[in-house]
Amino acid sequence: MSRNAKINTLLLLVVAALAVLPLALGLGDHKEEPFAGADAEAETAITELQPDYKPWFSPLYEPPSGEIESALFALQAALGAGVLAYYFGLRRGRRQGAARAGAEAAGAAEAAEVSDSGPSPLGRPDA
Repeated sequence: MSRNAKINTLLLLVVAALAVLPLALGLGDHKEEPFAGADAEAETAITELQPDYKPWFSPLYEPPSGEIESALFALQAALGAGVLAYYFGLRRGRRQGAARAGAEAAGAAEAAEVSDSGPSPLGRPDA
């Protein structure tokens, strides 16, 4: 197994452990919503500290259920990941294309120098 394959396997195992361990260890079992987002946690903390607090603005769209909200969030994350992957792939492809074009130009210049010098008038390569 190559070094890159070992690193990729290790990273995959770490990500899987990060996803499974909170569920396996029962983290958040004492809460009503064990894996609520930071927004919900902040809202709960604010209403406990200042019950008369009024938000500055309201959301433009309120999804009808938590599942739809989660699906929209996952869609947003997937689109963001796609844009980033496209950008980095495009950047890498341009860099590789520029390097390839530079190597071809250097090879063509070297070939031109060899053909311009031609054979020696005396028939010797060192003359």
